[in-house]
Amino acid sequence: MTSGRSGLARSKRARRIAACTALVLSAGMLLAAPASADEAKGADAPKAAVGSTPRMNISGDNKSDFLYQNRDGFLYLSVGSGVADYPFRFNDPNERTVYKDVIAPGDLQGDGNPEILTLTASGTLTLHPTMGPDRVGGTPTWSGKGWQKYNKVVAPGDLTGDGHNDLIARTPAGDLFLYVSTGRIDGQPFEPAVKVASGWDAYDQIVGLNDATDDGIGDVVTRTPEGDLYFHPGTGDPSKPFGEPSKIGYGFDTYNQLVGVDDINGDGRGDLMGRKVNGDTYIYRSTGYGRLRARIPGTFGWQKAAMFVGAGGNPDFGKRSIMGLTPEGGGWWYDSKNNGEIYARESRNAFHDGWVRVASSLGDDGRSDNLWVHNGSLYIAGHRIGDGWDIYDDLIGPGDLSGDGAGDILARDAKGDLYLYQGNGLGTALAAKVKVGYGYGTYRHIVGAGDLTGDGRADVVAIAKDGTLYLYEGTGKASAPLKARVQIGYGFDIYNKFAAVGDLNGDGKTDLVGVNGYGDLYRYTSTGTGQINKRVQIGYGFNIYKALY
Repeated sequence: MTSGRSGLARSKRARRIAACTALVLSAGMLLAAPASADEAKGADAPKAAVGSTPRMNISGDNKSDFLYQNRDGFLYLSVGSGVADYPFRFNDPNERTVYKDVIAPGDLQGDGNPEILTLTASGTLTLHPTMGPDRVGGTPTWSGKGWQKYNKVVAPGDLTGDGHNDLIARTPAGDLFLYVSTGRIDGQPFEPAVKVASGWDAYDQIVGLNDATDDGIGDVVTRTPEGDLYFHPGTGDPSKPFGEPSKIGYGFDTYNQLVGVDDINGDGRGDLMGRKVNGDTYIYRSTGYGRLRARIPGTFGWQKAAMFVGAGGNPDFGKRSIMGLTPEGGGWWYDSKNNGEIYARESRNAFHDGWVRVASSLGDDGRSDNLWVHNGSLYIAGHRIGDGWDIYDDLIGPGDLSGDGAGDILARDAKGDLYLYQGNGLGTALAAKVKVGYGYGTYRHIVGAGDLTGDGRADVVAIAKDGTLYLYEGTGKASAPLKARVQIGYGFDIYNKFAAVGDLNGDGKTDLVGVNGYGDLYRYTSTGTGQINKRVQIGYGFNIYKALY
């Protein structure tokens, strides 16, 4: 164990990885590809390429575009250097402010225009056709519910060889399901899910490359939390869509996101981009043989993307800021820069009576919600929910604890009993309370705002009065939403304010902050394995606040 004063050392956990034979020589490198007769003609010699149509050819020029969502929830299309990014909107009256994820499967029906899929936190996946050079999304043609059961949905290209691009989706348990395209964008655009693999919880990022081996079949790369990179070749067999994985690199944990960018250099092969925390990007071009070439610099400034379309990490959702509450009741917000730092504060709220907490989003809009208790009544973002809430001394809103896609609330009473209130997905009502624990009165801080363990489920952490830091891993089950606690640190009694603030450094995992007696603000980023990294100071002067959320 390490102290909260010096940070927490990252721990490693066992990983189930198949077919790993390459020798690791040094960090941050690609592994050499095996020799072949074709390669003897030269590393860049083409293999009578079949190639693949770029999935992100939204602008209609047959080249790959970048689509991303910024921190405010707006979508932008980037078509190349030297050209300003364009706002991208859907012709959808039910369009949400912030999508949990956006997936680009490519052209599903063969008309030359790619389709876009949007995913809300409540688990609704919606298909939008695009309108080519107008850079707008058409009226939705299909929606499906229940997709919150997956922690990652990926568009890998055509996995069956029928000329239509497919989807894969992973559960928190690591089971992988294939959704075969029907070639339609209305009715049923995908066949029913079929389980095709297990053990994919070993990977913290899954990236669809499209075709990287010139056989017309989609391929995938995955990364472990330790930074090892694996290539999964597509087989064209819907019953077993991927061949045995091969390790092709290591040290890729230097990137907070890996992104499938289709064809960068015009050879028809899917390429990979890595983004560092500071926003710098690097491109890895495919060799055509299931390997990647040495990286080349991309562009900088990409911390502006809260979410890349085609990114491999689990999407984060619901809270990306810090609120400090003054003794007078003023609320000051610090938004994340998406690189581990925060912007200057802004005044947005005032709470002169009662007490307040900040919950991860209780609706589909992706924004944190204020929980205000005044004269015993609970208000969520201004909506009066009900009376009798003065029996509680703490409220925690870590996100979806029950697995239904709606944000939930935990409430602790004076006896230390813990109750779960399931949300309705709109932030306007709560289900009847269910007791889910006791003995929580021993904690000085209980916080949560997303996933710390890498499974996509909401988790909770708590600091005991002696300064011990505990993790309560989420289960996704309403009847027992939290597993037994696990100690992950000590010495955290130096913090008089502590909060879970969502993702601060762009990797999709929730982070923690604490304020010591001097008013210094420290950040603890998540490893995605249930541990946190060594602390980093990111602010000072926070002793002006009576509480931090």
